[in-house]
Amino acid sequence: MRKIVSRFFTSRCSFLSDSILPFINEILNYSSLSIVGLEKNTGKTECLKYVLKRMPVDSRRIAVTSIGIDGETVDQVTRTQKPEIVLPQGMFFATSEAHYRQRRLVSELVDVSDENTSLGRVVTAKALTSGKVLLSGPPSATGLIRWMSQMRRIGIDLTIVDGALSRLSSASPAVSQSMILATGAAYSANVNTLVQKTAYVVQLINLPLADDSMRSLFGALDKGIWWLDDEGKLNELSSATSLSQHIHFQGMDRCRAIFVAGALVDGFIEKLRANRNLKNVEIVVRDFTRIFVSPQLFRLFIKAGGRISVLQKSKLIAITVNPTSPTGFVLDSGALCEKLSEAVGLPVYDLLKN
Repeated sequence: MRKIVSRFFTSRCSFLSDSILPFINEILNYSSLSIVGLEKNTGKTECLKYVLKRMPVDSRRIAVTSIGIDGETVDQVTRTQKPEIVLPQGMFFATSEAHYRQRRLVSELVDVSDENTSLGRVVTAKALTSGKVLLSGPPSATGLIRWMSQMRRIGIDLTIVDGALSRLSSASPAVSQSMILATGAAYSANVNTLVQKTAYVVQLINLPLADDSMRSLFGALDKGIWWLDDEGKLNELSSATSLSQHIHFQGMDRCRAIFVAGALVDGFIEKLRANRNLKNVEIVVRDFTRIFVSPQLFRLFIKAGGRISVLQKSKLIAITVNPTSPTGFVLDSGALCEKLSEAVGLPVYDLLKN
């Protein structure tokens, strides 16, 4: 068996007949997991189903929720069929009051929070029988963090968060320790473009942590732009955010690092590159979800000697692919897995082929 597992990890394309893929066991090393799709219909819900079906609920206390709405039979945007969510007996789940009333399983009520959504308060319960449910939990990263803290207080070992369209905040390290990324033909119908776009997101996820001193200094700052000089003194820029049109970098010749508390955007990088004293400075952001920089500009900045680091990062466990687009266009799954795995250095799974 050891030989088979070893061969699996060296393989570029991960198609195994074994129903338990290695990343399932790796999930159990963390207390939280986010499953994030780079676009609708990239197979995120199929990934969630795969994970839930294989969780050891007999020996671990596991809870699941969604930052969007999951478990619908028809996608509300594309009008395509969606897989339903089936929870195993013993799993905890959080959903809105409206969707809790529609559950098709027997459950035990655990908590009704003060977190209000458009569909009522968030209800947490334990499934006493296996059955189907619509998941629509806390709608924000802040709400998710509160819910996950509550789960830890009642002894939950692992919380699983299903992300929503373009809501990468659910993958923020402030929310989850680990993550799975779902990509596919819905993100791009061209294999090379899809690989390039997905690889860039993976590059951002894997950005290095800032050193301990900077994480300590910048960690308490929740707004503005700050810079650290070579003597360790912290200074604030007059501009409020990186979106400001007029940012002045006077007196920063001894700048060691710049911390951007909000979003990091193209305009800010371009201004730094125009300043010869700062074009290879280290930029620190809270985590990869704060970066909104084009791949081309990002690479130009790095190539010129600039660095970008983060205060928090989570572990990217695996990447899953859906080679079929909502319009019916199908990419070659083997070629996609091969090229993407080579580009990112991680196993890539087509779960339906498994």
